[in-house]
Amino acid sequence: MEIDQIVSLTKAANGDDPIVGLGAAAEVRREMERLEAVLVRRARVQGHTWASIATVLGISKQAVHKKYGGRSLFREQD
Repeated sequence: MEIDQIVSLTKAANGDDPIVGLGAAAEVRREMERLEAVLVRRARVQGHTWASIATVLGISKQAVHKKYGGRSLFREQD
């Protein structure tokens, strides 16, 4: 997803129609989850620890490892 699309979705989320806004917010959330997963994978490949990643994300080391740890971290993303 391009940054322009995220900006458009954010504008839609702030519009008058709450249903359109909810759909846009859900799409932005999905994209941010995907981006976070990619960045966590890149950080791990570069040798960053789970603790350093967790600190940046503002969650526990256990939480970030549970969400992104294991072999699934290195699977191809669709």
